[in-house]
Amino acid sequence: MIVGPADRRYSALRSTYTKRGTPAAIALPRSASEVADTLGHARTHDLAIAVRSGGHGLAGTATNDGGLVVDLSTMDEVTVLDRDAGLVRVGAGARWADVAAVLGRHGLAISAGDHGNVGVGGLVTGGGIGWLVRSYGLTIDHVRAADVVLADGRLARADAEHDPELLWTVRGAGAGAGIVTAFEITAARVRDVGVGQFVFAAGRDGGVLRRWASTLEGAPRELTTAVTVFRDGGSAVVQVTAVVADGNAGRVRKVLQPLREIGPLLDSRVDVVPYPALVSPAHKHPNVGQQPVTLTNGLFTRLPAEAVMGLVHSGRSLVQLRSVGGAVNDVAADATAYAHRHQNVLVLASVFPPQSRAALESQWRGLAGSAGGAYVNFESARDRAAFARVYPGRTGERVAAAWDRYDPEGLLRPGTFGPG
Repeated sequence: MIVGPADRRYSALRSTYTKRGTPAAIALPRSASEVADTLGHARTHDLAIAVRSGGHGLAGTATNDGGLVVDLSTMDEVTVLDRDAGLVRVGAGARWADVAAVLGRHGLAISAGDHGNVGVGGLVTGGGIGWLVRSYGLTIDHVRAADVVLADGRLARADAEHDPELLWTVRGAGAGAGIVTAFEITAARVRDVGVGQFVFAAGRDGGVLRRWASTLEGAPRELTTAVTVFRDGGSAVVQVTAVVADGNAGRVRKVLQPLREIGPLLDSRVDVVPYPALVSPAHKHPNVGQQPVTLTNGLFTRLPAEAVMGLVHSGRSLVQLRSVGGAVNDVAADATAYAHRHQNVLVLASVFPPQSRAALESQWRGLAGSAGGAYVNFESARDRAAFARVYPGRTGERVAAAWDRYDPEGLLRPGTFGPG
């Protein structure tokens, strides 16, 4: 099905959450063969392609102006193939709210997405940093197979026996190799989780952030956290969301107690909830470009807390931090196209209109030199410098070779995103 500008559905389909697009048309394929037909149509009519799964699309690459958007939202299967083994099949167009709701009935969970509106395809092909990342690892670490439509329209099965190189590429660099229509993923046995919300006065010296990072280094793997640092008037505030992969209230309180002590506590709350509550169906809102944003990020082994606080106070950036490490770092750096297997913290900075990319880069300069890589799903830039940070060294060479093999015309590659 093709939706053009004259169609009444066009206004609801043309944009992502972070970018308003004006594509020439939007395709809504219902099968892999229809995805292949769509790619043929784009090639025939010389149309640039953007691929969209859920429509959240923080990086802004899931729509375009004047091209063709391949919207996978009707390919939203969520099937438990083997509950005992935790093996599930998930369509790339599903949203994480729907995945969590289905799996929750079986006492299973896949760590992916902070928000129920996030789509499966975009998040998984980039890595997958979610609420259980320190205990579960990245989503790609549990992808066992993928169905892929290659740029020339061929349908491919990627698993350990059938094209393992394509499977390697899909797990972290999938967007440049083809359009993934479905994944087979091993889920974790998780039913209830503990959730802590803590708000601290930050101060100016970064002490709260240093203590947060130090606490996570020694914390059990059940604990994963996300931190937002923002200015409230003339002072800075640190807001911590902490998820414990355990439904026992006593265990949850014990794991969270060290976090309560990292700084002057302004507010706190601790609950035990079913895992699907973290990515609720209530999150599934229309995506009409309502929150334009430009963002960049870096991965760090040790958190440069003073530089982070300098970023907070130097401009109008929204600064977020994610704890990684744990199970993420159990995987060899060359096992997937996500090579960043020794870092412990991800720092994300975002600016909003009227601030520009140049303003963000100016504010980020103090952190850029000490970052040891970047996560593709939290990066707006699609140039050679961004490629080198996301896919460093030999990983970048292998990704480039795979993209040239599976998409030699660069049909699915945005801009100059590739090796120099």
